[in-house]
Amino acid sequence: MLKGKTVLLCVTGGIACYKSASLASALVKQGANVQVLMTKNATEFIGPHTFESLTGNRVSVDTFDRNYQFQVEHIALADQADVVLVAPATANVLAKLAHGLADDMLTTTVLACNCPKLAAPAMNTKMYENPVTQDNLATLQRYGWEIIQPASGRLACGAVGKGKMPEPEELLAYVDHAVGHEKDMEGLRVLVTAGPTQEALDPVRYLTNHSTGTMGYAIAKAAASRGATVTLVSGPTQLSTPVHVERVDIRSAQDMFEAVTSRFDQQDIVIKAAAVADYRPAVQAEEKMKKSGDDLALELVRTQDILAWLGQHKAPGQFLCGFSMETQDMVENSRKKLEKKNLDLIAANNLKQEGAGFGTATNVLTLIDHQETVELPLMSKEAAAHALLDRILEKRS
Repeated sequence: MLKGKTVLLCVTGGIACYKSASLASALVKQGANVQVLMTKNATEFIGPHTFESLTGNRVSVDTFDRNYQFQVEHIALADQADVVLVAPATANVLAKLAHGLADDMLTTTVLACNCPKLAAPAMNTKMYENPVTQDNLATLQRYGWEIIQPASGRLACGAVGKGKMPEPEELLAYVDHAVGHEKDMEGLRVLVTAGPTQEALDPVRYLTNHSTGTMGYAIAKAAASRGATVTLVSGPTQLSTPVHVERVDIRSAQDMFEAVTSRFDQQDIVIKAAAVADYRPAVQAEEKMKKSGDDLALELVRTQDILAWLGQHKAPGQFLCGFSMETQDMVENSRKKLEKKNLDLIAANNLKQEGAGFGTATNVLTLIDHQETVELPLMSKEAAAHALLDRILEKRS
């Protein structure tokens, strides 16, 4: 993901410094070369040796350190950097960066960087909400910085409100989005559906399926990381929304139909990865019981076939990809679905194959279009998402 990338991790003097150590470790595990800069105040919270042990690189604190090799060190680090992340970013350092002040190793180096820059503010709620701080954040955004919104909760000072630094996993996702992938989908609008739907039988029970939404979320994340503008229409899941993805929550098949069709005309690529319930009760169980006293003999009716509707209304230039989950005759059944529903591509897998289908971290996809069939090996769902997008871009060209 970040192999070969140099991340300049800038740590300033806030209690959230302890999270930065976990972040440095996570970046290294993703293959990044992590160079850490610290303010002197930051070293009062956590020692440089911690970061040096985690990254294998010397931590820079003092602009005038005589132990460096003979070179202009802050320029050398700036030239190496693929991305800058200031985390935590205190109000003081944000103010310096917004106005071009360079009075220590960290601010001097960042001022010389010509790469994507991210900042994760972390401070007391009143300091964060102060108009001066908000003006400084707006100034940084105007200069091209991406500001990662702080979380809300109980702060170290005892106050409750906005100002917590996000968890390392979220910050890692922002770094990956910034430099982890080529932006070969920039300018494209992509809609992805994911997860199950739920069809209410009564206020307590519902019909659904085993979908976790993992594959659809992986596709949405991959498309966003490659520069696309992504809308994710999601049934109920336990998954976090990927960075830079607009999420639309739905529950029933009808909800999903309305969410997708109302946005369909605005999309360049639509990928239906959701496992929509095929049936819904004609009437709810409690209504049935009132009439017959029997809540077991419910009449079921088919839900709206979203993919068929999309195929019928597909405009020239739009690309439509569906998913097919089969237990036998996978290629034959999937190709029939491709033709019948006017798809451009269908991603098929066999639910009986180990490592494929619902509830796994991996998948085994077979990509079928009108000309050929491409079998992908067992891979992570994230890798499968990128392979699917590669194929879509190839077929669109």
